[in-house]
Amino acid sequence: MTSDHLTRVSAPAGVSPGTGYSHVVWGTGRFVAVSGQCAFDEQGEVVGAGDPAAQARQVFANLHRCLAAAGATFDDVVKLTYFVTDVAHLPAVRAARDAVIPADRLPASSAVQVAALFRPELLLEVEAFAVVPEA
Repeated sequence: MTSDHLTRVSAPAGVSPGTGYSHVVWGTGRFVAVSGQCAFDEQGEVVGAGDPAAQARQVFANLHRCLAAAGATFDDVVKLTYFVTDVAHLPAVRAARDAVIPADRLPASSAVQVAALFRPELLLEVEAFAVVPEA
């Protein structure tokens, strides 16, 4: 799938097609790195303690705000990395992602189960890389 400045390949020759992600994404423009976002509100309070769906929605809202600060949108995201304390939380993460990223613009992604995040009530963290077209 090609957009104005990004190309996404879900199934490179000889590689099994990705389900819910693109294997390869590249583009031209300005690189943007967004630090891992957790389920904190504007006051630094955890949103949705114990609720992976609520935390995932807050994480993607935070990612949206961070991308906007760089002049980017979810259309510009080339890579997402998910850190979850339990892979059982991935359906909630995917649902939150699918609410903001159309199926034809899925970035490359990696999911990693971790023993813990830096606060025990946090269930997930997501970082993003984007490429914004040059103005």
